Amino acid sequence: MDSVTRIGVVGCGLMGSGIAEVAARRGLDVLVCEATRDAATAGRRRVTASLDRGLERGKLSEADHELALHRLKFTQDLGDLADREIVIEAVAENRDLKTEVMKTLDKTVTDPRAVLATNTSSIPVVDLAIATARPERVIGLHFFNPVPVQHLVELIPALTTAHDTVDRARDFVRSRLGKRTIQAPDRSGFVVNALLVPYLLSAVRMVESGAAGPEDIDRGMELGCAHPMGPLRLLDLIGLDTAQAVAESMYEEYKEPLYAPPVLLRRMVAAGRLGRKSGRGFHHYDA
Repeated sequence: MDSVTRIGVVGCGLMGSGIAEVAARRGLDVLVCEATRDAATAGRRRVTASLDRGLERGKLSEADHELALHRLKFTQDLGDLADREIVIEAVAENRDLKTEVMKTLDKTVTDPRAVLATNTSSIPVVDLAIATARPERVIGLHFFNPVPVQHLVELIPALTTAHDTVDRARDFVRSRLGKRTIQAPDRSGFVVNALLVPYLLSAVRMVESGAAGPEDIDRGMELGCAHPMGPLRLLDLIGLDTAQAVAESMYEEYKEPLYAPPVLLRRMVAAGRLGRKSGRGFHHYDA
């Protein structure tokens, strides 16, 4: 997909804003769709702040900074994505919400060869693909947070995905976005989360049982295993509500106890202690 110039991104939270930023920095015409004007404003602010940090740290020139901002446009109407050559949905990890988005994109994106991609981290891609009239054009593209920094994208074909869609999506991610790919099975959690989620939940259970505190757990994994970030800091970065949703989806598929969200995680989500985005999770953060 070297010829792709127009990309749509649905949702501009942590993941959507990162995908939009990377695409704009790589020279693509990016149209981001958010549900409300306030959400679109917050999304633009998030992308702008990230680009500003790149400029301040010398990773982005003044000219590239301005060009990236110029390539970003926002809308509240999914119908405006009609001319996009690839659309990536990055809304909340909710099966019903993602299904409705894919159904609408199926009706509004006019190019029959356009790729409709989902950034889901746990929902089987085939469930979203069969909600459309073009399941052969639907594929999973699972990015990692923060998107501008992380190099990997999991490529997840459903049973219904056409071979040329897989090839075009892989080429787009590698050539146009400059990322590296691995191909993952269409199983809840794919490759990375199937390994990562049990590890993160084990850290929560360790806190829950009183075996160790968050600081010691994180410091132990950072200094003892050379992890760049401990499991509880990583959960705070991901968002505890997102982690709970991923764990629930994986437990629904496998019925393995290691995927079940611990009670402590559920209580923290219910209390609004969601991690960095709320200012408090397993650790405290500045506003």
